[in-house]
Amino acid sequence: MNVLAVGAHPDDIEIGCGGTLLAHKAAGDTVTMLVLTDGQGNGHTITRRSEQTKAAEVLGANLEWGDQEDGHLTAEIGTVHVIERVMARHAVDMIYVHDPADSHQDHRAASAAALSAGRQLARILYYQSPSTEERFAPTVFVDIAKFLSTKEKALTCHSSQVRGSLMVEPDTLPAFARYWGAQSRVGLAEAFRPARLVFQP
Repeated sequence: MNVLAVGAHPDDIEIGCGGTLLAHKAAGDTVTMLVLTDGQGNGHTITRRSEQTKAAEVLGANLEWGDQEDGHLTAEIGTVHVIERVMARHAVDMIYVHDPADSHQDHRAASAAALSAGRQLARILYYQSPSTEERFAPTVFVDIAKFLSTKEKALTCHSSQVRGSLMVEPDTLPAFARYWGAQSRVGLAEAFRPARLVFQP
């Protein structure tokens, strides 16, 4: 399977589905990360691109950049085409992306654009961000007990964001993983809300 994770900014994907991407890699799947902006609104472009490159290496993922403007991301055709081109290049079967119910406008735009780009896919899952609104109600869970420590390592690659941030805090990762693990009856989990998910027995 060829999996695509879409994030509006560097570090979004690691927080939302880093453990699940590691599980895909362990299963032999190909994983690609598409980061639509380089986070220039909250840091230096060179620094943030370097941090994202290191994090992708930790996750064993291909890294693609969308070259869109941080803070001004839209769900219009330009962004859709960026995602479609990456999907075609990597023959994508499945997408992970921000939940559309989010207080950050870039996250909402990324979600809508990915849904449009993946309109013919049978598997699109929404992940949780620190800015996801309270009504996030996941029904799909992935056991990440074997992968949490590596997920934490990937997030700490984003050192410019981790320092002094309440939104990018590695210590929250095990807390969320334990919470969703309890909800799903496994030890540690990541949680997703399906836009569309075809299950094949």
